[in-house]
Amino acid sequence: MYELKTLLPEYDIQLPTCMYPMKVLNNSVASEVIKADACSSSNDFGSVCARQEKVLKQLQDLKQQMANIRASLGLCQKGPQHTGQTSLRNGGLREEPLHDIVINGHPNFIPYALLALKNAWKDLFTIDVRTFKHSTMPDIGKDASEFEKKLAQVKIDPSKPKVKVSLIWKNCEHTEMISSPTMYVPIYGEVNIIRYLGRVGPEEYRYEDLPNCNEIDAVLDICYQLLRCNTSKNRASMLRALNLRLGKQKYFGGDKITIADIGVHSSLKRLPAITSKDLTPTLTEWQKRVQLVTQL
Repeated sequence: MYELKTLLPEYDIQLPTCMYPMKVLNNSVASEVIKADACSSSNDFGSVCARQEKVLKQLQDLKQQMANIRASLGLCQKGPQHTGQTSLRNGGLREEPLHDIVINGHPNFIPYALLALKNAWKDLFTIDVRTFKHSTMPDIGKDASEFEKKLAQVKIDPSKPKVKVSLIWKNCEHTEMISSPTMYVPIYGEVNIIRYLGRVGPEEYRYEDLPNCNEIDAVLDICYQLLRCNTSKNRASMLRALNLRLGKQKYFGGDKITIADIGVHSSLKRLPAITSKDLTPTLTEWQKRVQLVTQL
């Protein structure tokens, strides 16, 4: 065989002193060392467990302190919309705690949806509405005053998830909602306010994951157009569209009431030009069913 040439010269390699030397495992001394290390590891493990238990107890105490603070401030103690959890029913989006909401409205365009939702959700969710008068609106009139009385008559359950709403009567062209406490981000139109509350309210009224979510949005779009009709002909056209959407269903969302029914019922309430004579028998029967829930 051929002899291979030495490629690297011989060096006296010095091991660094910062490395741990390996223990000798082939004699009795090594066995004693291993036993001692095992005993030391066991003691270290017990110490770590004790520290972990102490930290967990401190976290539990901190959680209880936070719960007591929330209770003293009148904040909600439960409900998915008041947590930082990731909701699978909301497309995986992270849900943020609800802030107080401010709604500016004109007494001639009363947001009846607030009263309807407050009545419909009274066993699931609380909408705490407080009313104020802007300097531009010294007199709100009889209808708005009656609306305030009905809002106050609906009892508030402190154990339910809650959102606080400040309704300010103001000389404004559109009903607008301010949802951000740090910046002026308005949401215009009662229908869009209903959409927002439907997304942050009880899960039973969230419709994004329903098969008929597009249908509910279409009904709310019709409500938006209905409120802006200037002629009786246009209003009649929108009513025919609503009648077609309802069909033979019990509600616009099927067998259960949805925010689409809230939107239609509130829109019809806001339009005194539309009377019972303008409604089809199907819409009339539907209106009676919704009236029992919303009490408008």
